[in-house]
Amino acid sequence: MPEAVTRPSPRSTPTTPHAPVSTVAVLVSIVLVELSSGITQGFLSPVLRSLTDVLHVTAADLNWISIANLMASVAFTPLLSRLGDLHGHRRVLRWNIAVVLAGSVIVGMAGSFRTLMIGQVLQGAFAGFFPLLVGILRNRRSAAESRRAIGTMVAALVGGICVGGVASGLVAHSVDTPTAALWVPTFAVGIAFLVTWPLLPETTERPGGHLDVRGGILLCTGLVAIMLGLGQGGMPGWEWTSPRTLGCLAGGALVTAVWARVETRTTDPMIDVRLFRRRNVSVVAIVTTTFSFCMIGLQVAGAIFMGTPEETAGYGLGLSPLQIAFAMIPALAATGIAATASPALAARIGDRATLVTGSLLMAAGYLSTLALHGSLTPYLICQTVAGLGAGVLQQATRTLAVESVPKEQTAVGSGINELLINVGGSLGAACVLAVTAAATPAGAALPRYSAYATCWSVCIAVSLAGAAAALFYRPAARTA
Repeated sequence: MPEAVTRPSPRSTPTTPHAPVSTVAVLVSIVLVELSSGITQGFLSPVLRSLTDVLHVTAADLNWISIANLMASVAFTPLLSRLGDLHGHRRVLRWNIAVVLAGSVIVGMAGSFRTLMIGQVLQGAFAGFFPLLVGILRNRRSAAESRRAIGTMVAALVGGICVGGVASGLVAHSVDTPTAALWVPTFAVGIAFLVTWPLLPETTERPGGHLDVRGGILLCTGLVAIMLGLGQGGMPGWEWTSPRTLGCLAGGALVTAVWARVETRTTDPMIDVRLFRRRNVSVVAIVTTTFSFCMIGLQVAGAIFMGTPEETAGYGLGLSPLQIAFAMIPALAATGIAATASPALAARIGDRATLVTGSLLMAAGYLSTLALHGSLTPYLICQTVAGLGAGVLQQATRTLAVESVPKEQTAVGSGINELLINVGGSLGAACVLAVTAAATPAGAALPRYSAYATCWSVCIAVSLAGAAAALFYRPAARTA
């Protein structure tokens, strides 16, 4: 009788071994990639106010830059995460960086608002950087080391936002037109592409299966339709009761529901929605959505508020692009420091208390901003408090999202969290767009002060909702 032959599991197929890569090379690579990601996300803020004049658009229109970028991220994140788990995280990351580099070149060449939007859509592929890097890290590190490394990645990301803002502010300050600052991310992403190509290691194990194209198309279609309805709602021709607005919202919700049902019947879903039946997965998802709603949703509005002269609109701080870049540093520095310290905080007070603390810090920051926004120093202190909360939650939610899935689905687990960050940010940006558009008088470029008061109030409520959801997190489940 012939002997039985043992076959490798299709869900853990080993790849050809690669030459060993030093820990220093890996850390340098992930820091460079996340720095470039941060620069790509932060370079626009200091020049947004100036772009209203150069590109002949309103402040409300500029929110579409954020929405388009975030909607593209929603489309890219699950696709790139799944491709990384299937075909190798390094291989997919290389192509990922190339797409962002191409988008950055288009942004640099932008002479119109439409071209800028196209480039921003391609730049939205930076959302794949984090889950793909986490896949490489978790393949080489223990759980404790991964927590510290994720904190380092968040700090590098936030540091990149600081560098991007200062760099574009310096360029705008030194040349005649602020559009010259649009070339800043091209240099950053180009350096990351060249340096990390030979340094990053490939993952050694990959699950079997195939790419769920149908699920990806359904998810992207549903989410983009919802974002479009929310973003355009209240605009001329897009009244909240108009057929096109209701059609986008209802149609998007219906397609998303169909996607969820299809995924439960798919052998290799792009996102396993059954994971959300677990309490901790759902809690982390809610907290991720709430903090990103506020943190990302207010980016454009905050930059425009700082650049608006009080004598022109009756509010604002009247800062130049370079001054805006430096004014953003305290809050961003607080975010990076809090992200680095978050693992130690969680070890001392527990994961649930860490999630609650981060959400409450953000609520306190927006509440104090609502009361103390009249001068620069109090405004920066209030934003720094919110930045501390954002840093704690960025590291905590990203870590808990990764630890809740099997090792072979690391990039998908991280990708789900990145997807929710982008969804929350898209919802926040759409909300801010609707509020600022409604508060902008006909023929004016800037909204009334009431728009900012409403946005800060909404973010207070959303942050408190995140804190309430965090109370349902079960700390023991992570250890199990």
